[in-house]
Amino acid sequence: MLEINTSKVTRWDQHGREHTVRVERAGVQRTIKCDTCGWRKGAQFLPWLKAEEHLAEEHQATVDPKSE
Repeated sequence: MLEINTSKVTRWDQHGREHTVRVERAGVQRTIKCDTCGWRKGAQFLPWLKAEEHLAEEHQATVDPKSE
C-alpha cells in the first residue's frame, strides 16, 4: 500500500500575504509544490530547505509565523 504524507512551509511577504509550499512524501520520493504560483519540483534531500528558498527568492516571503 502506498502511503502519502504531506507537510507544509508557510511564510508571509512584506505585504502580509501568506505563501505556502507543500511537501508531499510517497515512499522515498518527495515533491514540493507552491500553492501561490504552481511551481513544483522533485526533491529527495532537504525538501523543506528548498521550499523556504523558493518562498524567499520567488515571493520575497521570509516572515516565519512561528517566530512572532
